[in-house]
Amino acid sequence: MGKITGFLEIEREDRTYEPASDRIRHYREFIIPPAEAEVVRQAARCMDCGIPYCHTGCPVNNQIPDWNDLVYHADWRVAAENLHSTNNFPEVTGRICPAPCEAACTLNIIDVPVTIKSIECAIADKAFEEGWVRPLPPETKTGKRVAIVGSGPAGLAAAQQLARAGHDVHVFEKHAQPGGLLRYGIPDFKMEKHIVARRVAQMEAEGVTFHCNLHVGRDLRVARLERDYDAVLLAGGAEHPRDLTVPGRDLAGVHFAMNFLPQQNRRVSGEPQGDVAPILAEGKQVVVIGGGDTGSDCIGTSFRQGAISVTQLEILPMPPEKENKELTWPNWPLKLRTSSSQAEGAARDFAVATSRFLGANGQVEALECVRLDSQMKPMPGSEFQIPADLVLLAMGFLHPVQEGMVKDLKVDLDARGNVKANELDYRTSRPKVFAAGDMRRGQSLVVWAIREGRQAAHAIDKFLMGKTDLPR
Repeated sequence: MGKITGFLEIEREDRTYEPASDRIRHYREFIIPPAEAEVVRQAARCMDCGIPYCHTGCPVNNQIPDWNDLVYHADWRVAAENLHSTNNFPEVTGRICPAPCEAACTLNIIDVPVTIKSIECAIADKAFEEGWVRPLPPETKTGKRVAIVGSGPAGLAAAQQLARAGHDVHVFEKHAQPGGLLRYGIPDFKMEKHIVARRVAQMEAEGVTFHCNLHVGRDLRVARLERDYDAVLLAGGAEHPRDLTVPGRDLAGVHFAMNFLPQQNRRVSGEPQGDVAPILAEGKQVVVIGGGDTGSDCIGTSFRQGAISVTQLEILPMPPEKENKELTWPNWPLKLRTSSSQAEGAARDFAVATSRFLGANGQVEALECVRLDSQMKPMPGSEFQIPADLVLLAMGFLHPVQEGMVKDLKVDLDARGNVKANELDYRTSRPKVFAAGDMRRGQSLVVWAIREGRQAAHAIDKFLMGKTDLPR
């Protein structure tokens, strides 16, 4: 462990942010990382619990007490090796993971968990700064070819693992650059895109081939992948958004969040938008429907574009400000959280349903809403209106887009419309077709996608070779 009495002597000190008034003026990351000496102090707080519940909270099974101890003893390089042994992209999860490991930390019983996420990010960033992150190409090639559809976190993790096992890995991406939602969904102010680009460069040096601007199921028949490759992994995500079918939905100014966010990411990177009409919040009253991470990303992006006001509506009731630890710990608790974007000035309202969109001359001008009771039923007489020039629907995703590739494959689907495959071998109903990430499990976290990509790589390597040395 770190310092035996560290958790008694050292207060929790996490990363800080630039002031909201400053950070909304740019699209760069705004977290202020702690000094190295402070990271060491925070690592010293790890208690080396008899049962490290942080492990139960971490989908990729990070060996958190181990690298906390290594950081405390200034053995950063070994800490980086340990961290990379379970997580292909710790610099990503160290930035955007909600940190269920910290919720499971024993010190969270008294609301002062170890700053696991910050320490993870510090280790990963130091590994890059010191040049410890290098390509790890295989010593021998297997002669087997694997096609991966989708270059989000699941596809990238699987590709890296399989390339290091010696397979010839080809990743097919419908967008202009690899990364999936890491590149096109997550705003730059949460994670700048050079973070993704340097991993892609590492993977290319390890033998991964990326085919971009190639939409499988439209530009390329998936049957060809089945014919030409020894295994195919579907890792295209769950991109079918939940819609709000109420009167006025067809008014101009009502958009899905994932039509809005990628545009800004392309603007920042200088990537051409094509002939798509721009969706901009500048000078507008913005309403975001949906209280999750995607909704928060819409808030932060809207403020940076110059929105006059941003209101976020959530259909569920306001959660409690503090959880009952005796009932929830070490599980992820339902409690009121305020994201950095929400803290930039958004108005939030809970237990609200939108009845219809109102407008004139084909343009949205307001929402008609109603408050819901504890049974999620409309409360008579509670109707009200909110002015809006731009409405962003961020109510989550139902399942993968089924038109095209999924329908062409005729793979079995589960009850929710996801591609059906289990967590043991990740195989679909097609003999050599596998599925992982959101395409298999439904909308989830980046850290879960990385886990599924790694486990699918283990399964595919075993399928191709009869055995595998890849970790599961």
